[in-house]
Amino acid sequence: MSGIELVLRSTRVITPEGTRAATVAVADGRIAAVLPYEADVPPGARLEDFGDDVLLPGLVDTHVHVNDPGRTEWEGFWTATRAAAAGGITTLVDMPLNSLPPTTTVDHLRTKRDVAEAKAHIDVGFWGGALPDNVKDLRPLHDAGVFGFKAFLSPSGVDEFPHLDQERLALSMAEIADFDGLLIVHAEDPHHLDTAPQRGGPEYAHFLASRPRGAEDRAIANVIEQAKRLHARVHVLHLSSSDALPLIAAAKAEGVRITVETCPHYLTLTAEEVPDGASEFKCCPPIREAANQDLLWQALADGTIDCVVTDHSPSTADLKTADFATAWGGISGLQLSLAAVWTEARGRGHSLEDVVRWMSTRTAALVGLDARKGAIEAGRDADFAVLAPDETFTVDPAALQHRNRVTAYAGKTLSGVVKSTWLRGERIVAQGEFTEPKGRLLTRTP
Repeated sequence: MSGIELVLRSTRVITPEGTRAATVAVADGRIAAVLPYEADVPPGARLEDFGDDVLLPGLVDTHVHVNDPGRTEWEGFWTATRAAAAGGITTLVDMPLNSLPPTTTVDHLRTKRDVAEAKAHIDVGFWGGALPDNVKDLRPLHDAGVFGFKAFLSPSGVDEFPHLDQERLALSMAEIADFDGLLIVHAEDPHHLDTAPQRGGPEYAHFLASRPRGAEDRAIANVIEQAKRLHARVHVLHLSSSDALPLIAAAKAEGVRITVETCPHYLTLTAEEVPDGASEFKCCPPIREAANQDLLWQALADGTIDCVVTDHSPSTADLKTADFATAWGGISGLQLSLAAVWTEARGRGHSLEDVVRWMSTRTAALVGLDARKGAIEAGRDADFAVLAPDETFTVDPAALQHRNRVTAYAGKTLSGVVKSTWLRGERIVAQGEFTEPKGRLLTRTP
């Protein structure tokens, strides 16, 4: 093999065929070959031997709110991508809202890309947005390389990104289906939310009652009905309601083109443990009860839920007030997602291979990056995380790279320490030391 510049070796390499001792050869930023552990190092190549630490493909997080430009004080490409790299994430796809302007026209996409280009420590792609008045902009955005289109079925929380009613959902979905694009949906039904009890204050139980499971269930049923009628590709974002799982399983069995994600906070945190006034735990839809969480894990295991993403949605600390009705709803999880999911997964009998499938392989496939990302095999980008899966750490907010160091995981002891992260064969972070930004801006592959 000529041109090999780097060789990575570990007794535990997670490949599509399983975990094994292996040597991974890298040339020109791509994986040239996965070789036996004892393979010779080619002349001139540099060897990095990780011993028994696990070499896994860099994670692909397809649900991140970077908020840059416009609300950069909430987050930003520099800080978000550093946090992601520290947590073993090598690719993220940025949501179209909470930035100003939102990514709802080609011009707005260009603005977002111009801001991100010099700040990205990891590879970054972009979702477009589907609004009531921008159906005409969807195909141009698709042609410009967005990975799909985000829509809300209930108020988004920011005025510049209004939600779609059923008529507008059908119009947007029909347009997107016409070019076989992907519609990703925040699925909560506004009628169910309007009729739920709305009581402000610090009590988490009151907030939980204000976002009932039925709101998710009804909205998901509507999405399934429209997707079936239009033969559209749809993806349900941040599923928290286990009651919707039978609907989703039946739709998949019928051939509806639907995929589903859930998030680390739904898999690792429970309503029973949320202290009153602790709005760092607030997100929409909300963290639900432990029994609900058990069913989400079962659905991950059987494939009803396809993947796990962060829905990293930060704000400034002052917006996280003690009143759950008025506090900003969003959980910051980029840097901690791998460790949080692995800690809970191993306790439930799942393997690191399962975690990689949920957080890298399937997320890469969701956005059509599976020829380049999501696995350690020849031809893919040389994106890796090196993980010490048995080492533990206690979450200290001061050690986070997020711009606003508010976290629902503060004080928790987690398993899985990311020792280093590699992007196209270059180490971009190790032991808290970062290189200059080396990320690239990604577009959907035609």
